[in-house]
Amino acid sequence: MGRIAALRCISCGVEYNPARVDYTCPSCGPRRGTLEVLYDYDRLRRTLKPSSFSETGFASMWRYEALLPIEDRRFIQPLRVGWTPLYAFPGLAKELRLAAFYVKDDGQNPTASYKDRASSVVVIKAQEKGRPVVTCASTGNAASSLSGFAASTDLRTIIFVPERAPEAKVAQLLIYGAKVFLVRGSYDVAYDLAAEAAEAFGWYNRSAAVNPYLVEGKKTGALEIAEQLGWNPPDVVFIGVGDGSVISGLCKGFDELVRLGLIARAPRVIGVQAEGSAPIARAFAAYRGRTVPIEDGDAHTVADSICVGKPRDIVKAVTYVARNGGEFVTVSDAEILDAIVTLARRTGVFAEPAGAASYAGLRKLAAAGTLEGKTAAVVVSGNGLKDVASPRTIVESPIPVEPSLKEIERHL
Repeated sequence: MGRIAALRCISCGVEYNPARVDYTCPSCGPRRGTLEVLYDYDRLRRTLKPSSFSETGFASMWRYEALLPIEDRRFIQPLRVGWTPLYAFPGLAKELRLAAFYVKDDGQNPTASYKDRASSVVVIKAQEKGRPVVTCASTGNAASSLSGFAASTDLRTIIFVPERAPEAKVAQLLIYGAKVFLVRGSYDVAYDLAAEAAEAFGWYNRSAAVNPYLVEGKKTGALEIAEQLGWNPPDVVFIGVGDGSVISGLCKGFDELVRLGLIARAPRVIGVQAEGSAPIARAFAAYRGRTVPIEDGDAHTVADSICVGKPRDIVKAVTYVARNGGEFVTVSDAEILDAIVTLARRTGVFAEPAGAASYAGLRKLAAAGTLEGKTAAVVVSGNGLKDVASPRTIVESPIPVEPSLKEIERHL
């Protein structure tokens, strides 16, 4: 089982006993003081081998339990999370002038998003800590995943979402039995309210970045990509970015595999942000290797899951991507919507807007010629049924007809 060695502040480097600190560095605060989970890597390097994970028998992310911060496996939920398919599309790879092209479909998780990886870990940590209530702010996916994984436990779930959250995501929350507050304001306003309520009422907070164990669940996507490709990961991996926790997780996962000698090199991780919601991309462009610049602002994009003007894991995301050798690219809403349709029609994978952003970013760099001859993977972070209203704006309408073969012929 993954024994935590310490929690270390991403900014000042001070290490804390995980039994004494729940969330962020007391000195650096909640934005600059996000914590990273450390393990006894020397011991793990001696004990882990490439076959260690398949030998567990788990066809889920729990095959990586040795690299996860779980202290009591009794609290692992029965829902299957992770070990999502990684599809190869050689025809599309040829068109994009890639050596190989893969799609990691995390829309096949229990609540249909990548966020299930993090929520499953946090629900376990809440029970280990004896907290009766879990909470978070979300545009929808993180909240529905938290509610779904808490459903089979005795935990109560209290959720804060912006009032414009997609109806399908709010419906999931209510079906799972969460108490849902529709906050009049943006996601960032809902986030601050959730943090205030968690502190006032003693709830365990799953909100992005503030909880150090989220990244641990999110790193399992990287571990799976590497293992599913025979420990020879692609040259580049693309992911849509909102708060910055998922891309931090992918970078950490690949880094740990290199550190443990399980892969020879880490792929470059490319973060994709919407043009109207790109504070991390801007910070990365201005970063010079010391203090990460933070400049918040309003966010506007069709991709609600990455519509974040005040990213909470910005320091970790910028630091990890710089260390990884990756980069950020921005795409327009039009490019995101077109990516949804193109990806679905060429691969059969239906992505929500934030999930298709990764493919939009890959297409942009491929068109610029910077990916020629490389192997590439895109992570689809959420299923398209999470938000059907957006893609409906750019596809043809269905054709109403009378039950007549002649009328069908007339429309063919």
